[in-house]
Amino acid sequence: MTRLIADIGGTNARFALTDPAGMPIRERRLAVAAHAGLGEAAQAYLAGLPGSVGPIREAVIAVATPVDAETIRFTNSPWTFTRDRLQAELAVARLAVINDFVAQAAAIPHLGPDDSVAIGGGEARPGWPIAVIGPGTGLGAAALVPGPDGLIVVASEAGHVSFAPQDEEEIELLRHLQFRHGHVSNERLISGPGILALAQALAEMTAARFEASSPEAVTLAARDGSCAVSVAALRRFSAILGAAAGDLALTFGAKGGVFVSGGLCPKLGPLLDHAAFRRSFEAKGRLERFLVDVPVRLVTTERIGLLGAAVYRFAA
Repeated sequence: MTRLIADIGGTNARFALTDPAGMPIRERRLAVAAHAGLGEAAQAYLAGLPGSVGPIREAVIAVATPVDAETIRFTNSPWTFTRDRLQAELAVARLAVINDFVAQAAAIPHLGPDDSVAIGGGEARPGWPIAVIGPGTGLGAAALVPGPDGLIVVASEAGHVSFAPQDEEEIELLRHLQFRHGHVSNERLISGPGILALAQALAEMTAARFEASSPEAVTLAARDGSCAVSVAALRRFSAILGAAAGDLALTFGAKGGVFVSGGLCPKLGPLLDHAAFRRSFEAKGRLERFLVDVPVRLVTTERIGLLGAAVYRFAA
């Protein structure tokens, strides 16, 4: 049975169909800003496919927002929809709307050896929980925990937990951002917009010259070394991400490993400072020994969300 699958973030909407083996094919990425809503984007995807598609009887849509209500409102985009209306628009017999990190976590057991790279640590312990965290337009997190019939995906909104500073500079960062935003979540700093927020705050704190006006400009200036503030912002981003990943590993006892996913980190390349990440990941006082042996892997495939939507199982 052909299934329509989608992985919808704040910036990009990825669509695909499934092949007879249930794996994603005919993948296409659309810009969220170019479409009025999810239904319109899905119809644009289907209309743009060459050749015959055949009947589509079910759809699984992974979305970067909580899914605990009939009306789904995206956290980092203006899109909103109801399940009933979307199902009617797609003309499918069955529709599942799942959190995007539920999809990413579900995909972890199905990743190939070339779909991720190590960021230090030891070997994964079979039978232990696995944690997943990933920056993109926002910050997502989930876990896989062992159950009687296999791994169970645990959804979370851990990206919105309060930012916990680790040193004097981060304490000053927190104060600076609290003045502007009130509550400062991890997502405020560990995301695409967070890269810009970090650089702007560091520039204001040090009275340094800074001209970048977008996350892309910050990463470009860090990549070519033309802006010391941008270089410092990416190093600090790496450290804060490592600390948040370590917190998640402790929360779930994730000796099965931690996976860093999302659309942002693979694009950073060497700007993601693995050494800074790992130091902050392990720097948990008396629990440092617990984390030293926990492996972390950076997911490098962009299709992880689509893969998770493809392997999703409807309730019997």
